[in-house]
Amino acid sequence: MTSTPDALGIANSIRRGERTATEVIAASIAQIEALNPQLNCFTAITADMARAMAADMDRRLSTGEDPGPLAGVPFAVKNLFDIKGLITLAGSRIHRERPPAHQDATLITRLKQAGAILVGALNMDEYAYGFVTVNSHYGITPNPHDVTRIAGGSSGGSAAAIAAGVVPLTLGSDTNGSIRVPAALCGVYGFKPTYGRLSRAGTYPLANSLDHVGPLTRSVRDMAAAYDALQGPDHRDSLCGDRPSEPVSPGLEQGIEGMRIAVAGEYFSQAMEPEVARAVDQVAEALGATKRVVIPESTRARAAAYVITASEGSHLHLSRLQRRPMEFDPATRDRFLAGAMIPASWYIQAQRFRRWYRDRIRLLFQSVDIVLAPTTPCVAPALAQTTLSINGEEMPVRAHLGLYTQPLSFVGLPILSVPVHQPGNLPVGVQVIAAPYQEERVLRVAAHLEAMGITSAPVAAVDGDCPI
Repeated sequence: MTSTPDALGIANSIRRGERTATEVIAASIAQIEALNPQLNCFTAITADMARAMAADMDRRLSTGEDPGPLAGVPFAVKNLFDIKGLITLAGSRIHRERPPAHQDATLITRLKQAGAILVGALNMDEYAYGFVTVNSHYGITPNPHDVTRIAGGSSGGSAAAIAAGVVPLTLGSDTNGSIRVPAALCGVYGFKPTYGRLSRAGTYPLANSLDHVGPLTRSVRDMAAAYDALQGPDHRDSLCGDRPSEPVSPGLEQGIEGMRIAVAGEYFSQAMEPEVARAVDQVAEALGATKRVVIPESTRARAAAYVITASEGSHLHLSRLQRRPMEFDPATRDRFLAGAMIPASWYIQAQRFRRWYRDRIRLLFQSVDIVLAPTTPCVAPALAQTTLSINGEEMPVRAHLGLYTQPLSFVGLPILSVPVHQPGNLPVGVQVIAAPYQEERVLRVAAHLEAMGITSAPVAAVDGDCPI
C-alpha cells in the first residue's frame, strides 16, 4: 500500500502553488495508462480535454482567481453519465450506435464548476444490472486488492479506480446497491444519498423509481466536499427535489455526542462470513452502539425490490430485447427476459408493499438516528466463483451480493458504505444508514470512525496479472 493524497489534499497543494493542475492531470493520466491494461477500469480516457482544462485552471490561478474547492482534482464517472462529445455506452454493445452526448450530465457539470477535472469514463455491468463488473463487451474489472477477485458492481470501475489510487473521486449509480457493493469489496467509501437528492439528469437509467447516483472517495472529507458540490435542484430531472443545498462539510467534525445509534438485527445479522460480522461489531463498539433494532419484513422488501427493478428495466429495454437479444450481455439479457414475464399485478403489489415498508422505517427512525448493517455478506469472491457457502448453505454469488443493500435502497434512505480493513483479510464494508435527508448525520458518524482509525481506504498495491 502507498501513501497517496486525497482529493482535498490535491486541491490544497495546487492552491498553495506546490503543484500545478497541469502536473496533477499529467500524472493522473500517466497512471491510468499504466494500470488500465491490468485493471480495465476505464472505457474512455478524456486526456486532451483534461489537459486543456488543467492549463486553463493554471492560468486562472495565476491571476488570483479561485477555481473552487476541488481545484484541479481529477475525477472519472461510470460510463452511464453523459460526457459531451462521447457516446454514453452504459456498458452496452448496442449503445455504440448512439450519437455522442451533446452536453454533460448535471453532476459532471457541478463537479467541473467546483474545479474538478474529468479524466474519463469507467467500466460497469451492462445497463447497470449486475453486482460484479464482468462485462462481456468491455471485459472484467478486477479488484485492485486481489486481481483474481471481482471488484463488485455495477459501479465496479468507479470503485476500483479509487482503490488503485488513479483518481481520488468518481461517480456511480446505485439501484439496489451498485455503489455500496463495489465500494465495500474494493475498500473505499461509497455514498448513496436520499432518493431524489442528487440529479440524475444525463444518466442512463435502469429502474427509474429506484435509481440513485452518488460519489465514491478514499476519505470522508472528500465525500463531504463532493456531496456539497453535487447538491441542488435541477429542472432536468423531474424527480430531483427542490430542496436547497445543505452543506455537510462545516459540521463534519461535530462528533456523535447525543446521537442514538443501533445495529440492525435479525435479517441483517444472518448469513455472513466471519470477517463481515467482525467488521460490524468493530464499528458498533467504536460508536458505543449496543442497541439492536429490527427492520421488519426485509426478506419481502428485497423480493419486492427485485420485482420492481426487473419490471422497470425490462420495460425500458423491451423493444431491444425483441429485436436484438443476442447483442446483450447474456447475463443481463436473461434477467431482463425474466423481468419481461413478471405479471403487472406483481409490480403493483410490490409498489404497495413499498409504501408499507417505508412507513415502518419512518417509525424506526423516531427512536434511533443511525442504524448500522453489513454492506455485503462476504469479501470479494473469486472471478470464476459462482456460489457462496455460508453456514453450510450454498447460494449464488451474483444475486447474494445485494442481500443487505437491496431492502434499504428500496425506500431511498441515505447510506454510506464505510471501509474496514482487517489485517490479513480483504476489505469489507459497513452501511451507515439514516432517515431521509439526514446525510449530515451519516457523514459525521463516518468522520468519527475515520478519526478513530476504524475505517480507512488505503491505496492497493496492485500485483499480479488479471485475466481481462
